[in-house]
Amino acid sequence: MPQTPTYQVTDPVTGEVGQTFPFATDAEIEEAVAKSAAAFREWRDRPIEERAAVVKRVGELFAERATELGALITTEMGKRPAQAVGEAEFSGEIFGYYADNGPELLAPTPLPGHDSAYVERLPIGPIVGVMPWNYPYYQVARFAGPNLVAGNTVLLKHAENCPTSALAIAGIMRDAGVPDGVYVNLFATHEQVANMIADDRVQGVSVTGSERAGRAVAETAGRNLKKVVLELGGSDPYIILDSDDVGAAAKTAWVTRMENVGQACNSNKRMIVADGVYDEFVSQLIELASKTTPRQPGDDSPKSYSPMVSRAAAERLHEQVQDAVDKGATLHVGGELADGKSAYYSPAVLTGVTPEMRAYTEELFGPVAVVYQVGSDDEAVELANVVDYGLGGAVFSTDVDRARKVAGRLEVGMANVNTPAGEGADLPFGGTKRSGFGRELGPLGIEEFLNKRLFYVEQ
Repeated sequence: MPQTPTYQVTDPVTGEVGQTFPFATDAEIEEAVAKSAAAFREWRDRPIEERAAVVKRVGELFAERATELGALITTEMGKRPAQAVGEAEFSGEIFGYYADNGPELLAPTPLPGHDSAYVERLPIGPIVGVMPWNYPYYQVARFAGPNLVAGNTVLLKHAENCPTSALAIAGIMRDAGVPDGVYVNLFATHEQVANMIADDRVQGVSVTGSERAGRAVAETAGRNLKKVVLELGGSDPYIILDSDDVGAAAKTAWVTRMENVGQACNSNKRMIVADGVYDEFVSQLIELASKTTPRQPGDDSPKSYSPMVSRAAAERLHEQVQDAVDKGATLHVGGELADGKSAYYSPAVLTGVTPEMRAYTEELFGPVAVVYQVGSDDEAVELANVVDYGLGGAVFSTDVDRARKVAGRLEVGMANVNTPAGEGADLPFGGTKRSGFGRELGPLGIEEFLNKRLFYVEQ
């Protein structure tokens, strides 16, 4: 999303601006980088068990404060209250996972065939994190958790519309005993982020966001020879080969698509359905969509839908859908943009999308289910792989072997069989192609910003 004049909370229900916070000054950025670099020297030398104990407390505080943390992001970006609280709780689990497993994951690895040769896993220094608005706690947790346990220090630039949740995270770090300078929240500008990446004291950068943001950061990182991890957009295929309960299959697909009002990188944005079940599947989706109503403040009904993050985001989605309709696609239900400044966009079901439409290749980051009909497994795979994204994908069938074979042909970083997605603090997350590179979560998530040093002793 475009940079706002300040960091500010804008109510997506009304479009009204609430709290505002000024951008950091260049002097404040310099002070933060210097403090982070100095803190790194002490933090890396602490026994890993001590670092893990502090991070463990971070996770506990996320759980203890989940209700108040959830309320902040419901106000900032419109997340359904139950989902907001759940996100805070899951973030606590991520910190806990790395606290519990970090010492083992970072232990030296002996190299076979040598009496005294092994690979050490050592921290490298301050790391910049550029985080998005759609999961304000979860995204920070999966970046900060492993890096803090590993011994790196964190300079965190959050989304401009998430200042209160950013401050709440910083408060948790402080209250958990994270030393001053080890985790620093910065209301930085895009230019200041670029300057931090170029700074010799900073050793890497992790970005979760749009393809445009990823390109800009990766260009700066590459020019300055800095390690970068990119978790960018996705247009995940969700393939239904057959089903013995089409209604249940459609409900699972719909609930998955409506998670966070469709504003998830690995959402099932393209539903690819075999012709034997296609008509009933679409009919069920239309019925589910037609029963939804705008969620009002205080409401947490599963049949209500939240506003999108901003009016601008809703307008972009509406333009993509209208482009498809203008070129011959069928909008069965929904697709209505609210009046005024509100960011409500009614959940939609769209079919008949063809290659000349924007919806065919672009990511639809909102509550729109695009459904395709296919006549064979090969056709499903070809359609699944046609886009430039490669984050995740799922394949469903009563024949597990058939589903496994199709899933094995998907050009994605995460392939799932008979489940929308494998999720957990211990399961790696990341993509291929234009969805980025590098991994977060699980054992791979702690490997990204390390010096994997060979230590060899001649006997």
